[in-house]
Amino acid sequence: MVACTVSKRRYSVVLVTYGEVEKLTVRELWPSSRKIIHVLTRQIIRLPKLLIYMLADYRSSKHYLDWKLHRYRSRLVEINRKQALGVKDALQRNPRVAGEGDEIEVADAYYFVHPWLEEVLEHVGNRADGIVVVPMIPVESAFSCGPACQMAIDHFGENHLGMLRVVRGLWKDEALHRLYLDHLFDSLPPEWKGQERKETQGLVLVIHGTIVKNRKGEKPSVFTGLDETMEFFRLMKEKIMADPRNVFQDVKIGCLNHSRGGEWTPETVELALDEFAREGFRSVAMFPFGYFADNSETDYEAQKLLDRSSAARKHYVPCVNDSPVFAGWLASRIVDEIEVLDVQREVFGDGPSRK
Repeated sequence: MVACTVSKRRYSVVLVTYGEVEKLTVRELWPSSRKIIHVLTRQIIRLPKLLIYMLADYRSSKHYLDWKLHRYRSRLVEINRKQALGVKDALQRNPRVAGEGDEIEVADAYYFVHPWLEEVLEHVGNRADGIVVVPMIPVESAFSCGPACQMAIDHFGENHLGMLRVVRGLWKDEALHRLYLDHLFDSLPPEWKGQERKETQGLVLVIHGTIVKNRKGEKPSVFTGLDETMEFFRLMKEKIMADPRNVFQDVKIGCLNHSRGGEWTPETVELALDEFAREGFRSVAMFPFGYFADNSETDYEAQKLLDRSSAARKHYVPCVNDSPVFAGWLASRIVDEIEVLDVQREVFGDGPSRK
């Protein structure tokens, strides 16, 4: 727990992400898969319980065999825990909330594995005057921050705005853009820079895809974050190409899609890699700018596609993960959100009483 002066109240900060099993067993995978299908499909369509169980069983078996065969272990939960500790330390050093006074506690939570977000909200809601929930993915949608908003309503009801704030719009922050640029160029090996660079070099910016048309071929009724995804890519490409450290001749977006729910973003990782190959790029780097922590979609699925590509030279840039600089930036944003929450509490009232 972190003691900080804000406004003589007790706040809880919850860093939430999807979550992936740390121990690879079917017993662990099955409830996680069931939770995934239940939480995400509720954004699109209601499914019978029996169908949820069947899909969960299929998904669990598929992932178990795939990860076991390739000896993959997800680090997502481990990284999110470290990020929470990093934010806690950064808040202790942040001059805007330094000194003695009220408390800010930092916890990690997950949509699909324990500790589940709803469990953490139940726990901290009994003693906090205000809660800031931080979805640990930069672009919001019904499938990323959407579950957090829905769980907040489920737990606190319609008066949750007097108690809780879900952080949005992190992708717009120019400080994050600068952080990303430094991380990207500092992560490149020497042979990709300066005089050592001999070939055309391309960069794939990887992000989670989204639905562009539902199963009826119509515009989805839920907020998909498509415009935000494309604008985030446009901003980052523009800034990368304009940076004096830039070593890339082109930057492409690479979306990681699912197979159900409708038509997904066509600008896939596979397409980006194929286009670079056709255009004669022999060196290709990859950076998952749409994720704050490496997970099975980034350092497994996306990196596997890069490894299988025809590029002669390849380099994977990891997510920002538990970088102290990232923790410092996020802590600063959290302080901003607490100040907004103070105003929000005045407008909407104190919300549910703390027990």
